[in-house]
Amino acid sequence: MINITIDGKKISVEEGSTILEASHKVGIDIPTLCHLDLHDIKMVNKCASCRICVVEVEGRRNLAPACATPVHDNMIVKTNTLRVLNARKTVLELMLSDHPKDCLICPKSGNCELQDLAERFGIREVHYYDGEKSTYIKDYSTSIIRDMDKCVMCRRCETMCNSVQTVGALSGVNRGFNAVVSPAFEEKLENSVCTHCGQCVAVCPVGALTEKENIWSVVDALVNKNKVVVVQTAPAVRAALGEEFGLEAGSLVTGKMVAALRRLGFDYVFDTDFAADLTIMEEGAELLDRLERYIEGDESVKLPMLTSCCPGWVNFLESQFPDLLDIPSSAKSPQQMFGSIAKSYFAQKLFIPREKMVVVSVMPCLAKKFEASREEFKVKGNPDVDISISTRELAHLIKIANIDFNDLEEEDFDKPLGESTGAAVIFGATGGVIEAATRTVYELFTGKKLEKIDFEELRGIEGIRCASIKINDMDINIGIASGLGNARKLLEEIRSGNPRNLHAIEIMACPGGCIGGGGQPYHHGNIEILKKRADAIYTEDKNKPIRKSHENPYIKEIYQKFLWEPLSEKSHHLLHTSYSPKQKV
Repeated sequence: MINITIDGKKISVEEGSTILEASHKVGIDIPTLCHLDLHDIKMVNKCASCRICVVEVEGRRNLAPACATPVHDNMIVKTNTLRVLNARKTVLELMLSDHPKDCLICPKSGNCELQDLAERFGIREVHYYDGEKSTYIKDYSTSIIRDMDKCVMCRRCETMCNSVQTVGALSGVNRGFNAVVSPAFEEKLENSVCTHCGQCVAVCPVGALTEKENIWSVVDALVNKNKVVVVQTAPAVRAALGEEFGLEAGSLVTGKMVAALRRLGFDYVFDTDFAADLTIMEEGAELLDRLERYIEGDESVKLPMLTSCCPGWVNFLESQFPDLLDIPSSAKSPQQMFGSIAKSYFAQKLFIPREKMVVVSVMPCLAKKFEASREEFKVKGNPDVDISISTRELAHLIKIANIDFNDLEEEDFDKPLGESTGAAVIFGATGGVIEAATRTVYELFTGKKLEKIDFEELRGIEGIRCASIKINDMDINIGIASGLGNARKLLEEIRSGNPRNLHAIEIMACPGGCIGGGGQPYHHGNIEILKKRADAIYTEDKNKPIRKSHENPYIKEIYQKFLWEPLSEKSHHLLHTSYSPKQKV
């Protein structure tokens, strides 16, 4: 332990601690901008580039960045001297002098850490506006907008992309005034290895990285009297949407969300959970087929089978592991399955052509925007999912429409594409997809009723988890990874011969799964918020009258009347896809 004094308070802290960490122990708040410490997902951004956190250290001539300066025995630190305050104010003014002044229309206005600091320091005038300003071309991708004029070079996005997600799409390029965070050769995101997971957006403190908003495209569709507009909502949305309206993290708002969507004018309000049950039927049947052939000694069987629900992870696989493209399930994601069924089965029930239907999805994920635009999910140029918006965008749309969300009476989803099971709702948490599949695979494999529905050994928030489930006399070894950095570790193990002898692996691009998606309300690295969202999802699962996908009566009906059976020719055509390598910088 190290004995130090901060602002006259004597404390003992662990050796190796920084001044910033030590100050937190005694309740002293030192402002930061570039610093970000997310221990639970093993991310620490400690580049000390912004200098907002400078402090005085006795015996040291220059000011020290608190976030990157380790303590030493008998250190005396002062965090609030006039010299310190003046330095922080000057740094802030210099940042603002090279920052656009469009706060009123910036997507991050009200959620911008630079804006918060300017307010905290009472900055009403900037003395350096006459200097040169850096200017970059805006980069518009399907999911993410890069406006580097607003970048403060905090490098959080770079740390998230490279150290946590291990994607390697972003890095600092150039030097001095021309320095910028960019893909290699300052390429556009669309041409890079970016997976569109949106975790860079989630940690950006300013408006340099934001989602591509589709709110007004939704409004245009809703006012078009020649269109039938249906909406689907992902399972993780209901566990986080309430935060945007002042409710506690983990508040389940399923019924209020449905009511709000009806008030907005959607013709039909459906649940992506229906398609999640459909996914389990197809993906579960595929896993069952592989396991049965494996037991019979078929050496051509590709194991472990990987889940394919997450488009960010699929993008990662196609660009970085092209040699493993034959391992994932060929099942589409629930978003795309829903779109395909809505524009075939449901459109036929309404006696309308698919072109007259607009499918809107509300997702916790920015990669879903990219997924909806992929050519393989279009029929003669008409996409299965027309518009994808995030949880944050839905909240904005509700506020724009002047709907009092908290005062709404709860309502139910429309049928038939709104009926789902508890297995479907847990798709929103890491481990949920494979648990849902296990519930169905167990009963179909053994012909016995599952006595214990909750597979708690598959749950948790850790980045990599493994469990073994006994089905008859066989131990099914299951791997789970949340966060692409953890996915990389398991994929490299598969390349080296699958030493854990895994039979199935669930992968989610975002830490914690969809509950921590790049389109969710900003949680600022608070792991407790993610845990509360997960608890909410498992609560809804327990309260569902049906908790296994293959027992959903509307799923049974769609197979009897339309799809025939899982893995049939028709279901392959509508519900399955293929993967191809993507060569990008």
